[in-house]
Amino acid sequence: MVLVDKKILAGGIVMIVVGIIVTIISADQPTGQAGMSEEEIIHLMISEDQNQAYQMLSGILIGIGFLLVLISFGARRKKDSVKRKEKKPAE
Repeated sequence: MVLVDKKILAGGIVMIVVGIIVTIISADQPTGQAGMSEEEIIHLMISEDQNQAYQMLSGILIGIGFLLVLISFGARRKKDSVKRKEKKPAE
């Protein structure tokens, strides 16, 4: 029986899925053409910057989600595995 914290596991899986969705959405690379005006060049540079930010965000989401999935496998202890011992103060 594998001890798994289901809340952390579910959160990690959701983060991985959202990261993959953001990766798919940001897969469309903005392209430029020869003879573009200054306004079109500025718009292209802004689009490239946004695309790079989405790629970084998706990488962070996938990475943290993967870590949460790994953490979830060791997050829960067996019941009564650690018993607390109270020390009596010395008199």
